[in-house]
Order: sequence, then structure tokens, then C-alpha cells
Amino acid sequence: MRFDQITLKNRIKSYPDWPVTGITFRDLTPLFNDNRALHLCAHAFVERYLEANITHVAALEARGFILGSIIAYQLNLPIILVRKGGKLPGAVASEDFSLPHGKRRLELQKGSCGDGDRVLIFDDLIATGGSALAASTLIQSQGARVVEAAAVVDLPDMGGVEVLGEAGIPTFTLLAYEGS
Repeated sequence: MRFDQITLKNRIKSYPDWPVTGITFRDLTPLFNDNRALHLCAHAFVERYLEANITHVAALEARGFILGSIIAYQLNLPIILVRKGGKLPGAVASEDFSLPHGKRRLELQKGSCGDGDRVLIFDDLIATGGSALAASTLIQSQGARVVEAAAVVDLPDMGGVEVLGEAGIPTFTLLAYEGS
């Protein structure tokens, strides 16, 4: 199956000045609603990670859950749910981080991964890198290693890929959108 950036980019809708003035929200919902586009997208990630020797997929709430689940299923791997604070029962590890429009806390259940595990972090997009960096801190606090952070979209003007690179976390995205 041939990867087609144009098909995917045509399915992503942009909302200027949302959720705050100066931010353009990239909405992947139309991509998820298109069987062909969703299949192309999932296939590209599965092909990339088929031989990557990863043991878990950590999917970030909420849109990261969609493709992260598909990828984990296709690779026959367990999925780690990295959720917004206060959404998981039991013992959790938590990490606070900043967004351009506020602060957030991410959590994962303790014991979701451990020593020797090799984890792929997956989200819908990489903007500032804050959520992927927080997820990486949580995963490493459990003794696991982050192999890569992946997303459908990179927003290069927001610098997230560079932030993750400085933290030693390689990244992979299918598309990039200039502008914040």
C-alpha cells in the first residue's frame, strides 16, 4: 500500500484561533471518519514499527487512543493508556506539564510497563512536545525505555520535535503543518 500524504492532509481540518487566539487547531476527526485515510495512516505506522522490537504502545488521551489502539492491535502488543489526571483508578504515576493555553497532568497506572520494556509513545500530533515528554517521564519512572514518539502531525513552528530530541527521544510523524 502506497502512503499518500495528500489524501491524509486533505482529511485534516484546521480551526484558527481555537482553543485560544493565535493557535490553529488541527482536527484529525475527518481523517478518522474516512476508512481509506485511516487505513493508510495506520498502515504507515504498522509498517514502520513491525520490526522495531517494541514491547508496548503508550497512547495519549484522547485522540492518540484511536490510532494507538489500532497500531498496538496490529503489532499484537499491549497498550498503555496515558490519561489526563484523575481518570485512572488504582495506583498511578503522574506528571505535570505546560501547554500554550494552560497546564495539564498526565497519569498512567503503575505496573503498566517495567524494566526491559521498550515503549512507543503515540499521539495525534506533536506541538510543544510537552505531553510526549511528560509521558516519557512516566514511562521511564516505571523502568521502561522510550524507543520513539510518533504522531500523525508535527507542528514544527511550535518546536516539539526539537524539545523531544534534546531529551533524547527520537520522533516520527507522517505530516507537518507550518504555523502554530
